[in-house]
Amino acid sequence: MTARPPMQTDQELSRRGRSAANFDLAALHAEHESERYALHSKYLNEMWVRVLRTIGYDVGFVRGQGQYLFDRAGDRYLDLLSGWGVFAIGRNHPSLRAALISVLAADLPNLVQLDVSVAAGLLAKRLLAYAPYLDKVFFANSGAEAAEAAMKFARAATGRAGVVHCAHSFHGLTYGALSMNGDGVFKQGFGPFLPHATEIPFNDLAALEQALTGKDVAAFFVEPIQGKGVNIPDDAYLAEAARLCRKYGTLFVADEIQTGVGRTGRFFAIDHYGVEPDMILIAKALSGGHVPVGAVITRKWIFDKVFDRLDRAVVHGSTFGKNDLAMAAGYATLDVLESERLIENAAALGERIVTSFRAMAKGYELVADVRGKGLMIGVEFGEPRSFKLKAAWNLLETVNCGLFCQLISIPLFKTHKVLTQVAGHGNHTIKLLPSLTIDASDCEWIEKSFDAVIADAHKAPSSVWSLGKTLAEHAIKARVSA
Repeated sequence: MTARPPMQTDQELSRRGRSAANFDLAALHAEHESERYALHSKYLNEMWVRVLRTIGYDVGFVRGQGQYLFDRAGDRYLDLLSGWGVFAIGRNHPSLRAALISVLAADLPNLVQLDVSVAAGLLAKRLLAYAPYLDKVFFANSGAEAAEAAMKFARAATGRAGVVHCAHSFHGLTYGALSMNGDGVFKQGFGPFLPHATEIPFNDLAALEQALTGKDVAAFFVEPIQGKGVNIPDDAYLAEAARLCRKYGTLFVADEIQTGVGRTGRFFAIDHYGVEPDMILIAKALSGGHVPVGAVITRKWIFDKVFDRLDRAVVHGSTFGKNDLAMAAGYATLDVLESERLIENAAALGERIVTSFRAMAKGYELVADVRGKGLMIGVEFGEPRSFKLKAAWNLLETVNCGLFCQLISIPLFKTHKVLTQVAGHGNHTIKLLPSLTIDASDCEWIEKSFDAVIADAHKAPSSVWSLGKTLAEHAIKARVSA
């Protein structure tokens, strides 16, 4: 008989706890804060550090709270990037923190693997209430993992190899997801990619039907609103695309990794269009910003095609996919969304900002379009009519397509303390993706800041165009060096 190991006493566990308590990340952060860029240059991505220093973003953020960031000088910034949409409920929400602490304090039997997770079952049940036409959930660690799983599920369910995606799409950077990436910048140097992936124009039903007619396509992957450019489809596009998929036996997969969990003023962006996909992919905001989590929400018959026998019960999985911290983060995030009515807040304040921007755009020839749903908003810039501005615009475009947007985003950051981003490589759209916790005073901050910077861009010469000259010179030097 094998002897049982001795039980650890409370005193022994307490000693281990005191030893672990010697690790203090906050203290380490404070001690080494001044070294952050040197550490990253030496041990991580030096090129990214050089980018931050070139454009003046190396302010050293030391704290985040809700929709705000604070730098080492104590200045407050309004974060319209929110970790690429991760912080829908804001940074460091106290309810989320409490949920994670409760898990750590409970000594739960996490990731037993030869058992099942109560927390995963509860979160899956709750997610399915937002998509009652679907039946099953598969948990992963990220959006890219969710996209990879959906590709496998689609192939297993249909017996087909093909996938169709849209130009300017983004489904992740792992190889399957990258094979469906509509931006060549991310693919350069990494080929060859998976075969049987077809790209079609977004919002083009004729192109979709042509791609499906061979009846060899397992799934059509589409973002209801594209993150790269904030491209919004025609009202009937997604419903008709779903109809075409049914006609040709192709699964309709809605990638809601950025648009889902309330971002657009509905829980899923697809809800604006009355469509019931065969699979929905979510991640980012579901994490609450602390513990990565992704999910595939799907139909039972698709799930059963994958896990179809006892010996295939674990034919696809993810080691950390159902860990208790991730499940608690997802559950707490849904609690906050509902109790604080953040989805309704996103709808109301998003409408306010878009309306304000459209009124503002009438006075500025550089603003080509304003579009968005909820708090996913794009301001697109285009070639001006007046001779002096057109000459300056064309000079920047010759050096680097899309460079003009940096003339908006950098002054927004440096002068007005607003953090935002260009919505893709070679893109002329500034994207707003704030936390859903923003309020009316933040809207006023956004509106006044954009108005001031865009007004300055219509003066030539001005500080904005001086910045453009500097950026153009950097771009030319980098090209010569390469």
